[in-house]
Amino acid sequence: MELAKVTSKGQITIPAEIRRKMGLKTGDKVLFVEDGDKVLMINATMEALREAQAAFAGEAERAGLKDEEDVVKMIKELRKEE
Repeated sequence: MELAKVTSKGQITIPAEIRRKMGLKTGDKVLFVEDGDKVLMINATMEALREAQAAFAGEAERAGLKDEEDVVKMIKELRKEE
């Protein structure tokens, strides 16, 4: 468990070990999510990636793509249309 102090401007310094565990670097954004009486702090970039993965889940199967060869074939066909 880590402790951080809130400044008069409402700012905190995220402890180094927490930044490391979350994969946070200078300039990264964090997302605060309310969960009942708790607030979760999430790496916004990682959350966006998870949401994108969830949105695309099953699309390859629906498109009939079984392997990398199918993907390459589809890309070549799409490029011919342009």
